[in-house]
Amino acid sequence: MATLQQQIEKLSASQDALRKQVLGMQQQLTEMMKLLQARPAAPAAAAAAAPAEPPLPAEVATAEASAKGAATAPVTIVEFSDFQCPFCGRHFRDTYGQLDREYIATGKLRYVFRHLPLERIHPQAFKASEAAECAGAQSKFWEMHDVLFANQQALMPADLARHAQGLKLDAPKFNACLAGQTAVRIRQDMTLAAEAGVRATPTFIIGTTLPGGRVRVVRRLSGALPFATFKAAIDGLLADVSSPR
Repeated sequence: MATLQQQIEKLSASQDALRKQVLGMQQQLTEMMKLLQARPAAPAAAAAAAPAEPPLPAEVATAEASAKGAATAPVTIVEFSDFQCPFCGRHFRDTYGQLDREYIATGKLRYVFRHLPLERIHPQAFKASEAAECAGAQSKFWEMHDVLFANQQALMPADLARHAQGLKLDAPKFNACLAGQTAVRIRQDMTLAAEAGVRATPTFIIGTTLPGGRVRVVRRLSGALPFATFKAAIDGLLADVSSPR
């Protein structure tokens, strides 16, 4: 019996010791949490390393670019875009149509398209831009624009020829044009994009319309954004333009 009693006492002592160890660990953990909460937050490394946003250009030219809407519209949007870019396609599907109906068709907005094919990641984009310009030479830029964005998985040369046929373009003229006649024009857009601080597609330069095909830049938006974002920007500019000075 004595031996059993001793074993019980040893077990009880071990349990007490274990409880003390657990209690000590809990106290240490509590102190560590207090120290962490009291320590001032370190600056975010990602924010410190993030590249600075390029400054807005004062003006952007729109001459020679394909434009939709009244030349006298008080507000202009210049879209820098890539026909193979999925986010550009999303903008076309989700936002562009409503902009067309509510602002372009009503004479409030002039919409300008400039090319920025990201050749390293979108190998069909440059030739698709050429196809749009070649269609534009036959007065069907916007029709080809819509077809290309609606068929982003079909931008190979044979697809482009088929799109041109569907738009009833003059095939010999289109094919001759597609052999490189508009490449310089597209490169000019790419240079202008770099000068305007445009780094991604789609990017939208928004501003007030000036004489001579120029735009006084007010905002720059990037990405496939909801219609409400554009509406707020456009309505704000319209109110500013119409307010008495």
